[in-house]
Amino acid sequence: MFSVTDTARRAKEASRLLGTLSGECRAAALNAMAAKLISCKEELMAANAADLAAAPGLSEAFKKRLQVTEKIFKYMVNRLEEAAALPDPVGRILEGRTMPSGLQVKRVAVPIGVIAIIYEARPNVTTDAAAVALKSGNAVILKGGSESLRTNKVLAAAMREAAAESGLPADAIQLIESTDHAVVGELLKQEGSIDLIIPRGGKSLIKAVSENTRIPVLKHYDGICHLYAAEDADTDMTISLVVNSKCQRVEVCNALETLLVDGASAPRLLPAVAAALRQEKVELRGCPRCCALVPECVEATEEDWSTEYLAPILSIRIVDGIEEAMAHIARYGSGHTDGIITNSLALSEHFIAGVDSASVLVNASTRLSGGGDYGMGAVVGISTDRLHARGPVGPAELCSYKWVAVGSGQTRS
Repeated sequence: MFSVTDTARRAKEASRLLGTLSGECRAAALNAMAAKLISCKEELMAANAADLAAAPGLSEAFKKRLQVTEKIFKYMVNRLEEAAALPDPVGRILEGRTMPSGLQVKRVAVPIGVIAIIYEARPNVTTDAAAVALKSGNAVILKGGSESLRTNKVLAAAMREAAAESGLPADAIQLIESTDHAVVGELLKQEGSIDLIIPRGGKSLIKAVSENTRIPVLKHYDGICHLYAAEDADTDMTISLVVNSKCQRVEVCNALETLLVDGASAPRLLPAVAAALRQEKVELRGCPRCCALVPECVEATEEDWSTEYLAPILSIRIVDGIEEAMAHIARYGSGHTDGIITNSLALSEHFIAGVDSASVLVNASTRLSGGGDYGMGAVVGISTDRLHARGPVGPAELCSYKWVAVGSGQTRS
């Protein structure tokens, strides 16, 4: 009979064994997991098709997150292989010193222990979470949405089998298959066995998890991402960055939601940007000054400035200078990803210093604020917290540390 308590206990036991295994052993397991996914591809695709067929009432954006396309499948395999190739984050000496007494002191990176991931829809989270957790020596408990259960069962079974064949405890990866909503509540009570919970989903899920557990939670709230086109912003670059940031994938957390345009450059930039977005069928909502320059723009409401659309909708506001742009971001932003388009080193440095977000970009698409484009490989999300981990959460971010002191008989006088 299924028991959340038993699942958490077995994960804790597996985490202790994982902590004694070498980085080479864990890397070999990750490569074996990638190979196992390739061998069961047909079964995986059939399971995913069944998940999609069983959920006809879902929105198109949700279906996109649920579907395993050829591109997504290659992504999942590549992320496992990339995680295997990364330097081992466990055992890194973060700092060290020899005291006048001769005592050698060092701070060493160690696994956190057991990570529980609660998420919706996206099957690639299943493989990303396993890759990041195992690379950092952590056991992982996966609780995906019921809509993707068939897909996740195939993925988890393949990865568990590959892990066991490589000498890792199979219970280092566990998928909770129960669709009973009470299971999540039980998971949140496993304070003695689970060391960290990472919810991946909408604000309501994250809020519910945070308010109903004493286990530390790594949170990822809204992705209300901004680009500020400064007075000297290049027209072609602005068009390219805005279109890519908004349209490359509208349904993800680092897609652009608000464009801020300097009043001095707005007459030059906005008509050209609007024309490009019109080609992409993006609905524009703007301030009165923006609507005067772009006739098809609908006047924005106060709510628009604090909305994560995850849809082909963009809000646009004309601001008078960088200070007003930064004030807007401070008031309405979510601390996820914000960027500036400028040729001025002084402006870019001022923006970097003044914008308090997990990722601040200069002359680059907001879509680049992620693990792969930061050279981190697979990640389990983008944290908007300030403590422990901030921004993309990869293997190094799922490590804690311990102090090690080596002496030769020293005592306190």
